[in-house]
Amino acid sequence: MKILTDYIIKEWFKLFLLSLLVVSFVLLVGNVTKLVELMIDKGVYIYDVIKLFLFILPSMLIYSIPISTLTATLLCFGRLASDNEIIAMRSSGISLYHVVVDLILIGLLFSLLGLYFNDSLLPKTHYRMRSMLLNIGMKNPTAYLEERTFIKTFKNYIIFIYRIKADQLENIRIYQPRTDKPPRMIIAKRGQIIQIPGKDILKVELRDGMADESSFKKPGQPFKLNFKTYPIVLQLKDRKDNKKLDKKNSDMNIAELRSEIETIKNMGIDEAPLRVGLHKKFALAFSSLIFILLGFPLAVRVKRRERSLGFGLSLIVCLVYYLILAGGESLALRNIIPAFWGVWIADIVFLFTSLFLIIKFIEE
Repeated sequence: MKILTDYIIKEWFKLFLLSLLVVSFVLLVGNVTKLVELMIDKGVYIYDVIKLFLFILPSMLIYSIPISTLTATLLCFGRLASDNEIIAMRSSGISLYHVVVDLILIGLLFSLLGLYFNDSLLPKTHYRMRSMLLNIGMKNPTAYLEERTFIKTFKNYIIFIYRIKADQLENIRIYQPRTDKPPRMIIAKRGQIIQIPGKDILKVELRDGMADESSFKKPGQPFKLNFKTYPIVLQLKDRKDNKKLDKKNSDMNIAELRSEIETIKNMGIDEAPLRVGLHKKFALAFSSLIFILLGFPLAVRVKRRERSLGFGLSLIVCLVYYLILAGGESLALRNIIPAFWGVWIADIVFLFTSLFLIIKFIEE
């Protein structure tokens, strides 16, 4: 039994390494193209390009490792099932229990490795990559605008933008902290950046939104002002305070995220984006274990050994997983559902699907 288990595990690892190379190559192609453009268009030194490439690798691995665990499981057990080896093992009274347990342990190992990446390696490398890109490409205020992060670079304001496309902004929240009062808040569905060359200021024209304003008759009593357009001028803090780039969720480790959640919450600002980022570190890490649990019964049912089919099926499963994750994350960011459910819904759905398929396999 040990010989058979060792054979299957060795075969699985060979397929995992093959899948990891293929998936990582596909994910890296687009980034390599951008790095080459930096070297040609902006004259960036090749040494800096190599550093950027190394900084990108961990952010690729957090996705390519789970996808590769699923692909390896589908290919390995798909071949065994298509050759009727699994039927032969069960007919001979050989249990696959030890193989499955070993695969679960491997999945748990990769999940813990992914958690280390998310908590330690990825935040450091991702932040250094963004800092390098800022220094290489842009010295104007627009360089400090980042999607889905609390931007504290501008005087008197904390800004959160859900999406940035060139000079167009979507779903903007601007907070103006005040002493002993809830922060003044401006919310807009859309906005447009109007650059002012040579100055440390940025003009944004907000559209279709609502702002907190003070009443002329009762200065201490604010009221909500609906607007079609609302221009606002943002001024950078002093350059000496602006040396560090504001960290995104992916740039923070778990301890930093928890600390930032408390800070933002105490300021009276919605901390949902930070909670989403915190839960996402765990959910993405444990997707490796979830994919292995799903891959085994799925491969046994499909019973195909072709590698092209294995890669195709893996792509479909991962696409569904990440679509559910993106949908849940979007709902959580809008406070429609709690951050926990928004981020973990994909793992929970796939976990119960896996357990259902495994139970069906055992009963057959």
